[in-house]
Amino acid sequence: MTAFIIRIVLAVVATGFNVYLFTTGHWGWGITFIFVTALIILSFFRNENVLLALNQMRVGNTDKAKKYIDKISHPEYLPKKQHAYVLFLKAVMGGQEMGFANSEKLLRRAMELGLRTGEDNAVARMHLAGICAQTGRKNEAVALLAEAKKLDKNGMMRDQIKTMQGQLQMAPSKNQMRQAQMMGGRRKTPKMR
Repeated sequence: MTAFIIRIVLAVVATGFNVYLFTTGHWGWGITFIFVTALIILSFFRNENVLLALNQMRVGNTDKAKKYIDKISHPEYLPKKQHAYVLFLKAVMGGQEMGFANSEKLLRRAMELGLRTGEDNAVARMHLAGICAQTGRKNEAVALLAEAKKLDKNGMMRDQIKTMQGQLQMAPSKNQMRQAQMMGGRRKTPKMR
């Protein structure tokens, strides 16, 4: 929140200084300073921590990406798309730590707010399909993988989707999981005497 207030103060001061430069006749400096003012104003629409975290994720350095995402204390004050990406990155990077229910909730909220690219939407659906498969919702996982396949227009995740589809065919259904829980696990074979 303090970073947002600092940005507002900087934007007001930069705009005021820009007007001062034009009114005193320093046109060259005024035109040059327009770019600085534009960068400050653009920082309202793009959070630097989200951009750095996305870049680190694309490079494959999840530890640094997690540090950048953790620096954002109130993502609800960000614009809608950036809020979606913060939720998306938290769910993808912290899926093991926060559990399936919280990760699924964050992913669904991120998809509801709207991710920009089709690849990011496909990754979100693929992660949701993995969560659904782990919790025994096989039909929902198959539907999510089909949506991910449609959204992956460049074919970047074709191999991962095929692998997940193969694993889903071998995965037990929810009823089979429930039966195994009721039976106390796998049945033991009787001893031969």
